[in-house]
Amino acid sequence: MLVNGSGCLDALAAPGVAAQLDAFVTKTITPEPREGSPPVRIAETEAGMLNSIGLQGPGIDAFLADTLPALAAQGLRIWVSVGGFSAPDYAGICERLDGRPEVEVIELNLSCPNVEEAPESSAQIVAACRSRTTRPLYAKLSPATSDIAESARAVVAAGADGLTLVNTLRGMALDPLTLRPKLARGFGGYSGPALRPIALACVSACARAVDVPIVGLGGVASGQHALELVAAGASVVSLGTVLFSDPSAPESIRRGLRHESTVRGYTDSLAARGVANSI
Repeated sequence: MLVNGSGCLDALAAPGVAAQLDAFVTKTITPEPREGSPPVRIAETEAGMLNSIGLQGPGIDAFLADTLPALAAQGLRIWVSVGGFSAPDYAGICERLDGRPEVEVIELNLSCPNVEEAPESSAQIVAACRSRTTRPLYAKLSPATSDIAESARAVVAAGADGLTLVNTLRGMALDPLTLRPKLARGFGGYSGPALRPIALACVSACARAVDVPIVGLGGVASGQHALELVAAGASVVSLGTVLFSDPSAPESIRRGLRHESTVRGYTDSLAARGVANSI
């Protein structure tokens, strides 16, 4: 199963790309409208990309009134990414999404490096959301922790039905002439090829720690990359940075995933799930 990383695709602006995916993940929705960070907000690096978009979005009212119906009209399976600045923020949005049949999964963005963290722990936020919705909850975790497996155990115990691994890492890039940051905020979320080994390690550690579905993402640009995440324990693969440069990536990666699975003797890519962890 292929999905997009939250914020990496606008399905309304690029419906043909979204149609190549098995489900569409929205940009993170917050309680109120947000303008996001000032430009410059995206910068390329030698091995990836930095972004400091800053959770720009219409807020939950406009999302429910306009965006969600428009996405549903495209026939998409919809996963909604939810963010906020406190547990009540997250829980309030989850409650409002609970009655919307268009919403298949709620992904809790617990680890955006471009906004201040909520004062509560990830587990406390998950527990608050669990009490307000019956929808499947996926907790999106940061690799910037000393023990991501322990974080996984905590959010699953609090009610998470699945995990999304991993979010971006905080990074910085400097202009080679001025030696000043390329991004207006100075730092941003780092994604792309350099994140892939980190994502593999985090998916593997969490797959060993908890028995829930895992969405694996981080630098996927080929069928081989996707299969490696499945081998580490993912059951869903998410595409992020590659979508900025290659609109045909979902179909080519899907074909590559089938090919790489077949040549290894697997009738289905999920048959390879977790094989990297049998050591």
